[in-house]
Amino acid sequence: QVQLVESGGGLVQAGGSLRLSCAASGRTFSSYVMGWFRQALGKEREFVAAASGSGTSTYYADSVKGRFTISRDNAKNTVYMQMDSLKPEDTAVYYCAADGQLYKVKRGLNAYWGQGTQVTVSS
Repeated sequence: QVQLVESGGGLVQAGGSLRLSCAASGRTFSSYVMGWFRQALGKEREFVAAASGSGTSTYYADSVKGRFTISRDNAKNTVYMQMDSLKPEDTAVYYCAADGQLYKVKRGLNAYWGQGTQVTVSS
């Protein structure tokens, strides 16, 4: 079992930055591919970014490439997402997720999900 707890959401003006964190329980954190997803009001949950177990390979949705950066610290069992140049359309609840396989993470078929943290970008 893996428990995920997100933090770092909030209200920011367009063009600003936020850093999300996701702390994971368990002793096998590095064996999981970690991902971030988001769900805007009235829309389906969508993939945002993922990082391999070592963190050396990262993957992004086209909508956030060049603006968001996923990273992880396996010693701290934590994954981060640095969000820069935020836009109003980035407003959503952001979820941390984990699974042992990359294709499952990218398709939203994760074994584990966090509760989510709200990010609101004002224009």
